[in-house]
Amino acid sequence: MQPARGPLTLEARTAQVPKGCVGLTKMKLPGQEEFDVSSAYENVPAEELDSGPGSSPSPNGSLDTDSRELGVPKDPLLFIQLNELLGWPQALEWRETGRWVLFEEKLEMGAGRWGAPHVPTLALPSLQKLRNLLAEGLVLLDCPAQSLLELVEQVTRVELLSPELRVQLQSLLLQRPQHLIQTTGMMPCWGSVHPREASQDEEAPLKEQCQNPLRQKLPAGAEAGAVLAGELGFLAQPLGALVRLQNPVVLGPLTEVPLPSRFFCLFVGPPTPGSSYHEIGRAMAILLSDPQFQWSARRASNLHDLLAALDAFLEEVTVLPPGRWDPTTRIPPPKCLPSQHKRLPSQMREVKGPSSRRRAPAEDRHGHPPSTPSPELRRTGRLFGGLIQDVHRKASWYPSDFLDALHPQCFSAVLYIYLATITNAITFGGLLGEATNGAQGVLESFLGTAVAGAAFCLMAGQPLTILSSTGPVLVFERLLFSFSRDYSLDYLPFRLWVGIWVATFCLVLVATEASVLVRYFTRFTEEGFCALISLIFIYDAISKMLSLTRAYPIQRPGSPAYGCFCQYPDPGGNESQWTRTKPKDRDDFLSMDLGLVNASLLPPPECARRGGRPRGPGCHAIPDVAVFSLLLFLTSFLFAMALKHIKTSRFFPSAVRKALSDFSSVLAILLGCGLDAFLGLATPKLTVPREFKPTLPGRGWLVSPFGANPWWLSVAAALPALLLSILIFMDQQITAVILNRAEYRLRKGAGFHLDLFCVAMLLLPTSVLGLPWYVSTTVISLAHMDSLRRERRACAPGEPPGFLGIREQRLTGLVVFILTGISIFLAPVLKFIPMPVLYGIFLYMGVAAMSSIQFTKRVQLLLMPAKHQPDLLFLRHVPLSRVHLFTFIQLACLGLLWIVKSTPAAIIFPIMLLGLVGVRKALEWVFSPQELLWLDELMPEKERSIPEKGLEPEYSLSGRDSEDSELMYQSKALEINISVN
Repeated sequence: MQPARGPLTLEARTAQVPKGCVGLTKMKLPGQEEFDVSSAYENVPAEELDSGPGSSPSPNGSLDTDSRELGVPKDPLLFIQLNELLGWPQALEWRETGRWVLFEEKLEMGAGRWGAPHVPTLALPSLQKLRNLLAEGLVLLDCPAQSLLELVEQVTRVELLSPELRVQLQSLLLQRPQHLIQTTGMMPCWGSVHPREASQDEEAPLKEQCQNPLRQKLPAGAEAGAVLAGELGFLAQPLGALVRLQNPVVLGPLTEVPLPSRFFCLFVGPPTPGSSYHEIGRAMAILLSDPQFQWSARRASNLHDLLAALDAFLEEVTVLPPGRWDPTTRIPPPKCLPSQHKRLPSQMREVKGPSSRRRAPAEDRHGHPPSTPSPELRRTGRLFGGLIQDVHRKASWYPSDFLDALHPQCFSAVLYIYLATITNAITFGGLLGEATNGAQGVLESFLGTAVAGAAFCLMAGQPLTILSSTGPVLVFERLLFSFSRDYSLDYLPFRLWVGIWVATFCLVLVATEASVLVRYFTRFTEEGFCALISLIFIYDAISKMLSLTRAYPIQRPGSPAYGCFCQYPDPGGNESQWTRTKPKDRDDFLSMDLGLVNASLLPPPECARRGGRPRGPGCHAIPDVAVFSLLLFLTSFLFAMALKHIKTSRFFPSAVRKALSDFSSVLAILLGCGLDAFLGLATPKLTVPREFKPTLPGRGWLVSPFGANPWWLSVAAALPALLLSILIFMDQQITAVILNRAEYRLRKGAGFHLDLFCVAMLLLPTSVLGLPWYVSTTVISLAHMDSLRRERRACAPGEPPGFLGIREQRLTGLVVFILTGISIFLAPVLKFIPMPVLYGIFLYMGVAAMSSIQFTKRVQLLLMPAKHQPDLLFLRHVPLSRVHLFTFIQLACLGLLWIVKSTPAAIIFPIMLLGLVGVRKALEWVFSPQELLWLDELMPEKERSIPEKGLEPEYSLSGRDSEDSELMYQSKALEINISVN
C-alpha cells in the first residue's frame, strides 16, 4: 500500500526570541558536563534582531507587515540542502540531491539539471522514523563549533562509535560533496570529490560556489542548513544528530552556496528493509523549511521543544489517501499563499496580544482593506474643503515627485508609456476624425494629448494617471456631432459652449465635494459601465469594417460594377455609342454583343497606350480592397489578442513575454502596416494634415464662439453639458478609484478632488482650440503604474517577486507627453497606417475589456451545464438560480442602456449610467447581504449596519484551509483593470 502523503505549504513567520539555554541529548558525549552554552536569546546575532523589511523574501507579505507593526524581529531566510551518501559499498560519495528555500527542488540526475520548484510531499512513516531518531539520537543546541572539522568531531563523539568507526566516519563526513552548479552561459559544473583531511585552505568556498546564480537570489543575511543522509554498512545501528550552531559559520564546500550554516543534521545507518534514509533526510529538510517549525527550532531550549514542534507540524499535515493520486506528481507553487495566523506558535500569539484583534477587521475576506472612507473621501463640510486638503497633502510631496524619478527604471517606463500613448492617440484620433467628419483628427489628438497630459502631470493629485481620449467621451462626441448635423448646427462653436458649461459644472462638483460619492460605485455600476462601452467599441469596429465593403464592393462576374471595355474611335474619329445586351448566362459573357464597332477587353493601361478609351463601371474600381481590408482587420485583432495572452504562456523567457504583451497593440499596428506596404493595395489610410494646421480645412486654431449658430444656443448647451458632466465625473472617478486601490501601496495618497479640478480646467483650453476632451484612462494608467513597480530583487526559486509598491513621481508622465507633442511632426509617417488596422485594434480593446469582468463569466454560465461549470468562488456560496437572477438583471439594464443609446434620445445615456447606482441600491430588497457580498460589494451604509460577527463565517480564517487560501487568491478589485477603455 502506498503510504499517505501530506502536501506542505511553506510560509515565513517571525516572533520574539524567548530566553532560555540549551544542550540536551539522549546520546551522551564524553565531557558532556563541560558543554554548557549561554541562552538562545543572547546567541541571536544583532543583525538578526535589526533585520529590515527587505532582508529576506517572504511568501506572505501580509505576515511580514504584521511582524514589523508589532516590532517582532524577523529570522534570516534559511537555505536547506540535502546531501545524500551514494555508491555503497564500492565508492562512497556525497552528492547534493535536493534543496529548499521556500519550495523543494530535486536534482534530475539523468538530465543533469535542477527540477522545477514544487510544493513538497512527504510519506508519513518517514516523519515517524525521523521523530524516533531525534528522540534517541544526538541533539546539540547552540554548539560553539567554528569549522566543519570541529563540528564533525562534536557529532562523532558518541558512545556507540568505536575509535576506528569514529575515524572512518569523520573521514567520510569531511569528504567534499558534489554540487550541480548551473552557471550562466556555462555547462553545469560538478564539485570535485576527494577524501581528505580538512585544512583551512580546503574549507574555503570554491570558485564555483561564489559564482552560483542562486546566491544572487538569496538576500543578505541568509543562513544555511545542511542535511546529510545515507546508508553506511559499517554501522551497527542508525545514527541521528541535529546541531544548532551558536554562531553560524561557513562550513567550506558543504553547501552549494557559501552561506553561514545555522543547522547541521546527520542521519546514517545500516541498510535495512523498509527504511529510506533519503526520505528521512527529506523529512528533516522539509521541517526546517517550514517557518513554524523553524521558528521553534531556532528558539528551542531542549529536546522536548523540538519534539513538540514536530508534533505540532504533524497535527496540521494534510493527508492524501493512497490510490487517489499519483505520488510522482509535483504540485506547482501557488500564486499566493494563504494566511497562517492560526499556525502561529503560542509564544508569538502572546507577543501579538491585542494587536491581532486590532488588525482583525483591517482586511476583508479577499485580503483587501475595508471600505471605511479614506482621508481623501471624507467630507469636510466646507466649500472646496476637499480640494484644499488635497493641495495641502500633495504639496509636501511635490519635491520628491521629481527626485524619486531619478532611477533607471523610469527611463524604460517612459519608452513603454510613450508608445502606448501615441498608439492610443493615433487610434482615437482616426476614429474621432470619422465620427466628426474631419472636424477633429489625428493632429488635434496628438496636440491635445501633449498639452493636457503635461499640464495634468504638473498639477494633479495623482500624477501617475495618464490623460487620454476614452471610449465614453468618444461616444458622446459622436452623439453630439450627430445632433449638430441633424439640426444644422455649427458643431465646433456648439461644442465650445458645451465644454465651458462642463467645466463650470465640474467646478461645482469639486466645490461640493461630490467625489466622496465614488464610494457608491460598486462592481455592479462599474461592470455596467464597462459592458456598455465595450459593446459600443465592438459594434462600431465591425460596422466601420462593413462600411468599407460598401465603399469598395467586391466585384463578381455579372454584378453592375463588373466589366471594363476598351473603346476605339471609328475611322471617322467618332466614338460609337455603347449599347450592349445582357448575357444569357456567365458562359455567354465574352461572346455577347457589345454593341460596339471597335471594342476590346484590354486592361485600362494597355487600352490607353493603344489610343483607346476605357469605358465601363469597372474601369476605375480597385479590386481586392474589401477582402484585403477584412484580412488586415482580422490580422491586427487576432495578433493583438495573441500577443496579449502570450504573457501567461510557457514560451520564451518572462522578460520577452512581458515585452510582447505590453507592446501588443504597437506590434499589431506595425504588422498590419507591413502587410499593407508589401501588397501595395490602395486600402483607405489614416487622414493626417501635411502641415501644422487643423484637420478641418478653412478653420483656425481658435474656435469662433457662435459661428453660424444663434446666440441662445450658448445657453441651451447647458443641457448636453450636464449630461457630459455626469459622464466625465463617472469616467474620471471610476478610473481614479481603480488606480488608488490600497493593494497598490501608494504612499503619497490620492487626490480625487484635485484631479477632477484639473480635468475641469483643462476642458476650457481644449474646447477653445477644438481639441478632444480628456479624462483619466484606466488601461494606460495601470500600465504606467505596472512599469514603475518596485519589487524585491532577491526571490527564491518558485517565489513570485515581492511587491514593494509603486515609484510615485511626476517626471515620467511629463516626459511622455513632451515626446508626444514632438511626435506631431510624424504626420508624414502616420498617413501610411491603414484604417482597417485601427478598426482591428478598436475591436481588440472592446473584447479585452469585456472579457476582464465577472459579468462575462456569469453570462457564460447561462449557456453552460452545471457539470461543466468552472469552480468559481461565488458559486460555492450563492445558489446558481440567484446568480442567474443577478445576471439577468444586469443584462436587462445593459439592454435598456443600448436601446436608449440607439434612439434619438441617445444623448441622455449618461443619466441612464448614473441610474445604475439606483438600480444597485434597489437590489438590496432582492438579494441578501451575503449574496451581494459575493456577487458585488456592499454599499457603505449597508456595511456599517451589518454587525461584524454577522459575516464571521465568511471572514474567519479558522475554516477550511483550501477555501481560505482561495479567498486570498481571489482578486476582486483588479478584475476591471481595463474596464473604462
